[in-house]
Amino acid sequence: MAGHSKWANIQHRKGRQDAARSKLFSKLSKEITVAAKMGDPDPDKNPRLRLAVKSAKAQSMPNDNIDRAIKKSQAGDSEDYKEIRYEGYGPGGVAVIVEAMTDNLNRTASNVRSTFTKNGGNLGETGSVGFMFERKGEVTYTAEAGDADTVMMAAIEAGAEDVESSEDGHIIWCADTDLNEVSTALEAELGESEETNLVWKPTTTTELDLDGMQKLMKLIDALEDDDDVQRVTANFEASDEVMEQL
Repeated sequence: MAGHSKWANIQHRKGRQDAARSKLFSKLSKEITVAAKMGDPDPDKNPRLRLAVKSAKAQSMPNDNIDRAIKKSQAGDSEDYKEIRYEGYGPGGVAVIVEAMTDNLNRTASNVRSTFTKNGGNLGETGSVGFMFERKGEVTYTAEAGDADTVMMAAIEAGAEDVESSEDGHIIWCADTDLNEVSTALEAELGESEETNLVWKPTTTTELDLDGMQKLMKLIDALEDDDDVQRVTANFEASDEVMEQL
């Protein structure tokens, strides 16, 4: 399984999202505000906003927070956020992509570079590791959504490209441009998804031992603690034995 999928599993196991709920809600709100500002404030007419709202609801974000974030986009004094991607290498030569939204590019660049340096990594130029990833749509369902055959058939009907099923659940992949249509079709067949995201899917991975994983997690934790950072993806691979020891 690809690095970012395993990372999501680590997050759930460690309860990191519960511990940092207010920080998570802040990042989700920012994505909703930017999506609404760039397009229509009606999620039904704005695919990116629809996905942002869906992601927020999957994390149990209250409707009041979602409505407030959309309204903020229509206010004349709302912050002007810019989207930027940073690329670099973490401990063990793992490729890392950092997606950020910021109203101060200098601050964010300085913080991200410093975090890489302090945690055994180094920030590279844009494109330095991006060739090791593909931009994909990712829709995840719990195991309760159905057995592997049921989910596979629904995914084929919806126009998805691939499905990974395990005892932990199902990950459905599609072209990045098809995510809105595929996730809507899947919802009609399987119900509400656990998560629906545009992600960077590793095409090549780097195997890490326990020490390497602990160092990488320290870097990713530090990056995700930055208010400007929306998402971190790494192309690590680790054995089940290593994952269980984390």
